[in-house]
Amino acid sequence: MNYPEHIWHNGQVKPWAEATVHVMAHGLHYGSSVFEGIRSYATPQGQSIFRLTDHLQRLHASAKIYDMPVPYDVQALAKGCRDVIRANGLERAYLRPIAYRGLGGFGLSAETPVDVAIAAWHMGPYLGPDVLEAGIDACVSSWQRFAPNTIPAGAKAGGNYLSGQLVAREARRLGFGEGIALASTGLLSEGAGENLFLVFKGALHTTPVSAALLNGITRDSIMVLAREAGLEVVERDMPREYLYLCDELFMCGTAAEITPIRSVDGRPVGTGKPGPVTRRIQDLFFGLFDGATPDKHGWLERV
Repeated sequence: MNYPEHIWHNGQVKPWAEATVHVMAHGLHYGSSVFEGIRSYATPQGQSIFRLTDHLQRLHASAKIYDMPVPYDVQALAKGCRDVIRANGLERAYLRPIAYRGLGGFGLSAETPVDVAIAAWHMGPYLGPDVLEAGIDACVSSWQRFAPNTIPAGAKAGGNYLSGQLVAREARRLGFGEGIALASTGLLSEGAGENLFLVFKGALHTTPVSAALLNGITRDSIMVLAREAGLEVVERDMPREYLYLCDELFMCGTAAEITPIRSVDGRPVGTGKPGPVTRRIQDLFFGLFDGATPDKHGWLERV
């Protein structure tokens, strides 16, 4: 791993190696952190960060759920994101802002300072080279998502991703590109760290936020773009077997972007290749960055 030279930490850009955390920090022991994944892209207008403000507002919302006051407002964090991109000389970047409970008391409810860092590095396709074109093979995990009113799925919190680690590591161990989790109800939830869209007769179907999933910003973007393009979008609960019966299937997220799924549990999805609706969604989404899709909503925020 080639690490970048600089990182933003508690209000200033500093050398990467100087952004340290004590081994007794609360966040390390209890998963008490909230974070975001954000991408910047090269566009005809210059490098732009996709939905930066929306991501940072969600970071504050996640912190609010966990009673974790973030000492920097959205504007300060946005400046930090831009500063660390420039400091590392990146032409496009993956950004990781994180707020975490630092060193203080040792109990679960102990008072601690909240520290904040923003890393930026170059990252290609999250699930491997060529996956955006060829798709991946996925499996349904033996691990389910957490039940309602246990851990809040609506927060993008560090501890929540222990569930995703189980799903993803199991999938890799079994030779699959990614895992898909069911909710505690036995109905579909989401991928290890991605939302799901199933295509039936040209319409997009996605699981609701009540299915123990994070309401992804990429998910929301796809729903908006699809509806503006005249495609039907349906949010509804769906059983596992619909993964085998849908015409097309893809997962999405900031890291995964729009990744087609060509098979589930060894069964081909549709023709076993990314389908026309998936390709249309990819064109609409990536078109935001080359100018083919108009940015009607001000989603591109210049570096």
